[in-house]
Amino acid sequence: TTEQQQRFHEICSNLVKSRRRIVGWWKRLFALKEEKPKMYFMTMLCSLAVVAWIGQQVHNLFLTYLIVSFLLLFPGLNQHGIITKYVGMAKREVNKLLKHKEKKNE
Repeated sequence: TTEQQQRFHEICSNLVKSRRRIVGWWKRLFALKEEKPKMYFMTMLCSLAVVAWIGQQVHNLFLTYLIVSFLLLFPGLNQHGIITKYVGMAKREVNKLLKHKEKKNE
């Protein structure tokens, strides 16, 4: 039916958008690696340290449960705009920090 076809088209477009976002982040990561290797190293070091700390603090089975639950709830959170809201807030804060840092450097 038309409704099912529209829903199928929406799902496919969401998959394509998600793939583009992942590829975009991947390219940004490698661009950071090429342009600012020290920043890349520190970013990777910090992120891996956080993941290791979380893995140490939380039992593996419970951590797996949380990850699977988040992945299953992600489409609903995204549909209600919760993910967009908090990602937008995080982007604004990062931009504020970067602008503040640029002003200090000038």
